[in-house]
Amino acid sequence: MNTTRTKITVKERLQGLIKGTQQHTPSGSLPLDGAVHPVVDLIKLFQSLIDAIDAEVPAKAAYQASVQSMVSARTVVVPLMRAYVDYLHSTLGQNGTVLADYGLSPRKAPAPRTAAQKAEAAAKAKETRKLRGTMSPKQKAGIKAGAAPVSPTAPAPTTKPA
Repeated sequence: MNTTRTKITVKERLQGLIKGTQQHTPSGSLPLDGAVHPVVDLIKLFQSLIDAIDAEVPAKAAYQASVQSMVSARTVVVPLMRAYVDYLHSTLGQNGTVLADYGLSPRKAPAPRTAAQKAEAAAKAKETRKLRGTMSPKQKAGIKAGAAPVSPTAPAPTTKPA
């Protein structure tokens, strides 16, 4: 559902109700929804919603402009902030009291890896190298210009004597 269209429709309907009420029932009270409402109060109530709908468009535009301003500022400030934090960590080291003055804490050292984790990482690296077809410098040295490329996973092409 298009909320803009719905708001326009509601606004038009309210304006029509106000106009019709002012022409045909300018004074008195109406029994609506289990209560008696003075016509003047109904018109004020209807007009308050019209005013709220009218105020929403500039408020939404102002909000969107403020969000865009924040995004623009963030793209400039965040990388600079990260660089400054890195600078502070590199110059101050693990001095927790001075870092705390900046609102920072010392960086944690990475946990030592177990032999099983190292073996798993090596196996993954080998499999990735195989899947991507990357070659070592020695394998690359065997490739010459004009020669058919040799896949590291496929055997070298053989020619049969004629």
